[in-house]
Amino acid sequence: MQRHPLSGVEHSAATTSTQAVHAGEQRFRAHHSLTVPVVQSAVYTFDTTADLVNYTEDRLFWSEPEREEYGRYGNPTVRALEAKLAELEGAQDAIVVSSGMGAVTATLLLLLQPGQHFILTDNCYLSTLDFSQGFLKRYGVACTLTPFGDYDALEAAIRPETRLIFSESPTNPFMRCLDFERLTEIARRRNVLTVVDSTFATPYNLRPLQFGVDLVIHSLTKYLAGHNDAMGGVVAGRYDLTTPLRQMQGLLGNLLAPQNAYLILRGIKTLALRVEHQNCSALAIARFLEAQPKVRRVWYPLLESHPDHAVAAATLRGAGGVVSFEIDGDMERTHRFLDALRIPVIGPSLGGVESIVSPLALMGYASLPPEERLALGIRDELVRLCVGIEETTDLIADLSQALAQI
Repeated sequence: MQRHPLSGVEHSAATTSTQAVHAGEQRFRAHHSLTVPVVQSAVYTFDTTADLVNYTEDRLFWSEPEREEYGRYGNPTVRALEAKLAELEGAQDAIVVSSGMGAVTATLLLLLQPGQHFILTDNCYLSTLDFSQGFLKRYGVACTLTPFGDYDALEAAIRPETRLIFSESPTNPFMRCLDFERLTEIARRRNVLTVVDSTFATPYNLRPLQFGVDLVIHSLTKYLAGHNDAMGGVVAGRYDLTTPLRQMQGLLGNLLAPQNAYLILRGIKTLALRVEHQNCSALAIARFLEAQPKVRRVWYPLLESHPDHAVAAATLRGAGGVVSFEIDGDMERTHRFLDALRIPVIGPSLGGVESIVSPLALMGYASLPPEERLALGIRDELVRLCVGIEETTDLIADLSQALAQI
């Protein structure tokens, strides 16, 4: 298969935007189309039995085939997305699935067996926590939750049956950042795998595989798609880990529709432009909020007050568009602030072109009793602002006028 000549180019600030546009795509396409087409088919035919024999003999799950056989095993539009994501992450392979949680659950189901154990760092996405401590327990898989940033506790939690360490960086919602050197040194020495959900960073700000992480996961729904109109997930890494995952996908049917693959491909074209703006805008907003007397605390990795500031400054190109903060007051005062905002909308996601604000005690954590929310650090006054691509000055002015009303 002939790829664009820039496919595989080394990752750098100068090339990321070029990679986002061209990486992983064929130079020449059917009908001379500039964009990757949506291939809407569940069945792919063969001209002769000899073609079928050749296909069967040559078929390798871990390589991008010249053609497809059946929609549950692959689709040309989805394959193009996988190739692009592999290039962006510097991975040998990437497997695209139907959602970010689909990527998390498929990875854990593949890598863990009954009687095995894994470690999950806290301050993580609540659905990941629920699946790890609830669902997997039914199948004899044990999970230990360790405090994020406590690498001594993390190593102490490793048992003979420990298979992997799962973490996020930056985390949801407090934007904690991994010390990859310490994490991967422990993992290599103790012979366990490392899996990192890097949704909040994107490949523009961080490439965990470069630090020795084994697998990286993204919710494509967020920054990579970028327009709040398509869902998807990806797992990227080495062939020896992704090949069994691709085989399992054919059995489980955790597929991404070609229409969604097309939308995500289109979104990735502007990834570097969007994320660079969100990096700058969110940092300016975080500094503004930290100076406000009606704001109790702000979490953003590139603020000097953040517990992982030094690690973030050393590993991240930028810290992304999520700023979490607490209003100085109570729930009623926090809700008045949110209702006074004119630009950000109240919603549950992040990474898109529109700014979204989430009162996390009511959105994402509402199913938990108050004492369990507090144990996770989720107070009634906690707000997660996910910055879009609006003008930074407009967003700050809007935050200012909303704060003035409480």
